[in-house]
Amino acid sequence: MDLHLLIVDDDQRIRELLKKYLMRNDFLVSIAQDAAHAKRLLKGLTFDLIVLDIMMPEQDGLSLTHELRETIDTPILLLTARNEVEDRISGLEAGADDYLPKPFEPKELLLRIHAILRRVPEPTLKEDKPKILSLGATRYILQKGELWEGETQIRLTSTESELMRIFSKNIGQPLSRMDLVTQMGREEGNAQDRAIDVQITRLRKKIETNPKEPRYLQTVRGSGYLLACD
Repeated sequence: MDLHLLIVDDDQRIRELLKKYLMRNDFLVSIAQDAAHAKRLLKGLTFDLIVLDIMMPEQDGLSLTHELRETIDTPILLLTARNEVEDRISGLEAGADDYLPKPFEPKELLLRIHAILRRVPEPTLKEDKPKILSLGATRYILQKGELWEGETQIRLTSTESELMRIFSKNIGQPLSRMDLVTQMGREEGNAQDRAIDVQITRLRKKIETNPKEPRYLQTVRGSGYLLACD
């Protein structure tokens, strides 16, 4: 089972580079652009490790680490452009598990991540309970790709299953029709765009209490669709 990482960095270029690199190394990866975005993701998802930039607007990484440590013990690896001893100590005192100054080689980040995960007790890494997205009356079990309402499993078509897999890796992030078509491995074109709209409509009927006013599978004007969770 792939481990799920959360990358939190206000630099879009760094977020995307790290996401691609870590996914090539067999991790599931979600990304957040700031602390508020990260906290929204953490409400609906469980992560095996958080890679967190210190220097962010609004709420910095040290403050967020302090806040997260009040409720979760997920390993945290801090990134920062500053390399002073005091900063490293502050990060560790805040509850971080390790500290990596920028600039760094992606290979070094990967080694640090593996080193941290090796220190995590086995029950944490091999938790019996599946990771679940809460979507109102329904829930989506990530590892199994199953959608449930109460004790009843809701049948998904292969296309709907693929859409849920893609959305669940990008919680809270708008995905354009082209993004969805590309990630599904299909050829681009207007026909595919329309097909995506149809599939979204069908999927909403299985997720939403009121599909005409979707709460979870939302339309983002000018950007596409995003999946939100409780």
